[in-house]
Amino acid sequence: MHRDVVMPFPAAGAPVLTLVTVCIAQFMAPFMLTAVGVALPSLGRDLGASAMQLGLIEQLYVVSLAMAMLAFGRLGDIVGQRKVLLPGLALFTGLTCSLGFAGSVEMVLVQRFFQGLGAAMVLSGSLAMVAAAYPPEIRGRKIGLVSACTYAGLSVGPVIGGWVAGHFGWRYVFLMSVPLGLCATAMCLFGVRQGKAAASGEGMDWPGAMAYAASVGLIMLGAAHARELPLGPAMIGGGLIGLACFLRLQANTPCPLLDVSLLRQNRFFTLSCLAALGNYAATFGITFLMSLYLQYAKGLPPRLAGLALLCQPVMQVIASPVAGRLAERFAPAKLATVGMLVSSAGLLACAAGIGQDTPLWLLGLELAVIGTGFGLFITPNSTAIMGSVQKRQFGLASGMVASMRTLGMAVSMTSVTLIFALLMGEAAIGPDTLPAFLTSMRIGLTAFAAYSCLGVILSFLRGKTR
Repeated sequence: MHRDVVMPFPAAGAPVLTLVTVCIAQFMAPFMLTAVGVALPSLGRDLGASAMQLGLIEQLYVVSLAMAMLAFGRLGDIVGQRKVLLPGLALFTGLTCSLGFAGSVEMVLVQRFFQGLGAAMVLSGSLAMVAAAYPPEIRGRKIGLVSACTYAGLSVGPVIGGWVAGHFGWRYVFLMSVPLGLCATAMCLFGVRQGKAAASGEGMDWPGAMAYAASVGLIMLGAAHARELPLGPAMIGGGLIGLACFLRLQANTPCPLLDVSLLRQNRFFTLSCLAALGNYAATFGITFLMSLYLQYAKGLPPRLAGLALLCQPVMQVIASPVAGRLAERFAPAKLATVGMLVSSAGLLACAAGIGQDTPLWLLGLELAVIGTGFGLFITPNSTAIMGSVQKRQFGLASGMVASMRTLGMAVSMTSVTLIFALLMGEAAIGPDTLPAFLTSMRIGLTAFAAYSCLGVILSFLRGKTR
């Protein structure tokens, strides 16, 4: 049985630098996901990329991110989170710069995969570093700031990326992020202190890490190609079988990548992670659906549609730090459950009332409610997860939070893709297919509401932390 190593909190001044470095890192990685997405048409025209290659540019980043986060979180517990974050920032920033000078789509694809690995190194242990740097009395508000930066990156990415790509070209979407990456790397190198690793001396389960990466990679790629029969479902099935074998083998591994006993014995931790998965599955695809709705059903140009969609992420960014402070005064699990209830109410209202004649003010109000509920959920839930494990498991818990986010995003977008495939087939959205599109959208929003309601149940059932 492992001994819980007590990690002293760093001296005054060090926690602030740790927090700022983590916040920059948490902003950059998701920003590179959403900002690059809107620059893909420009990149495709310049490099002569096919539609499939453009899709792969996004898929490879997300797939490598999901494959590696759990392993890097565990590695951080063993060698120290700073020793994972620093090379991760250097790798991520270097590849971001290199992508700005890529001469072919093949170079972009290869570098995009490794950029995702750098992002995994950056994101996997961020919450662990903040949790170790601050005492529990003020930890919630700091995690709230980190969460706000994450969703700020996701939210402003399309707006800034679209503007930069339109005025200066797609290369500058990458290059403009380099100074911020250099700043974070320098702060981590000179300002973030390395304490004793929480699980120092324990072994790293590299075979388990490879098995987990392969299984998650199959699931993510299968989800992206779910419409292709039988390839997509076969890949998902193979990945799920691989994950089942991985969990079975982990139970008998001396130093496992994932402590299965933690999932089995710590019900609070397990249900909190599953609630997070449900929350991300319920909310990530909303922006995609609403962007199509505003442009095709309401006739708004892309710029105005993007501004209208800011209602949800802005409320997320505002609510996250507030929820962090509330989590220090009230039970974070109960606060997270209330937040998901608010999101569920907004989703149900949106699903029930969406139509071609829905007023924009009502849509904005519903998106604001969903964003508020999301912000009220995610910070207390992350605080509750980090508070439910021992210090030697902080990196693992942080990696699990990040993994649930990525997998939830995949579930959300796969659901939308399957619904469109079943109801609209290969038909383009236009005046003739608008009724079918609106029906698909209502079903999609209903599915999101169902994910959110399931998350409420899981959040309620977890009880109190040990």
